[in-house]
Amino acid sequence: MSRLSGKVAIVTGAAGGMGLATTRLFAEEGARVVATDVQAELLQKEVGAIDSTGEKVIGLVVDVSSPEDWQKVVDQTVKKFGRVDILVNNAGILISKGILETDPATWEKIIAINAAGVLWGMQAVIPTMQANGGGSIVNIASIAALASGSVADAGGVAYGASKGAVRSMSRHAAQSFAKDKIRVNSIYPGPVYTPMVAKMVGTFEMAAESLKDLCPLPPHIGEAIDIANGVLYFASEESRFVTGAELVIDGGFMTQ
Repeated sequence: MSRLSGKVAIVTGAAGGMGLATTRLFAEEGARVVATDVQAELLQKEVGAIDSTGEKVIGLVVDVSSPEDWQKVVDQTVKKFGRVDILVNNAGILISKGILETDPATWEKIIAINAAGVLWGMQAVIPTMQANGGGSIVNIASIAALASGSVADAGGVAYGASKGAVRSMSRHAAQSFAKDKIRVNSIYPGPVYTPMVAKMVGTFEMAAESLKDLCPLPPHIGEAIDIANGVLYFASEESRFVTGAELVIDGGFMTQ
């Protein structure tokens, strides 16, 4: 399959969950991928399983909250593959603390990774995309940016705020860089079974059972590939006339 043939992508949070599923799918569809994460050992294991040669997929340890790390990864991507066509801002963390429980350290950590990390990523890749005549940026937000209440944000007020920032920045960037043929779209996952969710709720079956009254479409919780398929659409030329769009992938959660 070759929906991304000839394209070069950077994917953050790629050692597991939605980022790993996206990296695998992109490689299957013909892209060369720079997979990034802070979990060095796990990242290299997963990247090696996708491409042991390092010719199509490489792993780089990157702290998305660091503008310096971002510039390094873009420079290394261009050096290795010659260009950057696609950026997937997927890395994120969740800490379930409400209004009264959230302390400055928690707030700053979540905003630094989930929101500022998206900003620094776009800042780093947009100049090279401009020079190349265009590109596609896909920012992973959350239904927490669209729905109110502690169910959508799992009780994490800073998480919801950070994803609201991602939504705002995505629309801002889409408008600002359309003239450069840079498309910026965002995805809003609902309940998805990832390693982060597994730590909170246990097995897939347990998660599905707990969500059956909130997420009407069976099996009541999504899988990482469900999000990766949406990312692939935005990354490919199939969405060449789409920018500033918001794709909700939530099994009907938002219909409640």
